[in-house]
Amino acid sequence: MTVNSLARIGAVALMLLPPAAIAQQRTLGPPSGSVRIEALSIAFLGQGQLGGGTLSFRGRNYPISVGGLGVGGIGASKLTATGRVYGLRQREDFAGTYVQLSEGWAVGRAGRGRLVLKNNKGVTISLDARRQGLQLASGVDGMVIGFK
Repeated sequence: MTVNSLARIGAVALMLLPPAAIAQQRTLGPPSGSVRIEALSIAFLGQGQLGGGTLSFRGRNYPISVGGLGVGGIGASKLTATGRVYGLRQREDFAGTYVQLSEGWAVGRAGRGRLVLKNNKGVTISLDARRQGLQLASGVDGMVIGFK
């Protein structure tokens, strides 16, 4: 598969997600916080991620750790994502295991995508992601977020 083929497939996958993600944000209400995540991602049929970031909640910043495994994809990339947190009532509810519906692509420095994650405590994170590297990813992933 050529880089151009990967870019075309990624562009099509990316076009399919935003309307659903935007519609979902409208039903979540106002954001209760924001988050920034940086992670390294490696995929070959399965995916692995390891990184960290910052949760901003009620005027304070909290360092977080991020790790995860997933299904689908090929390649390697650095992920930088920023976004909003919904449904967070107390800081402790942010940590935990999230199910992630993700679609995105990366070719060089142009890769962009959207990640929507939800945990069992009702916290939803909507992230705009930028990937640097060469990776095509699409699938349902599990992600674990903790406090450092």
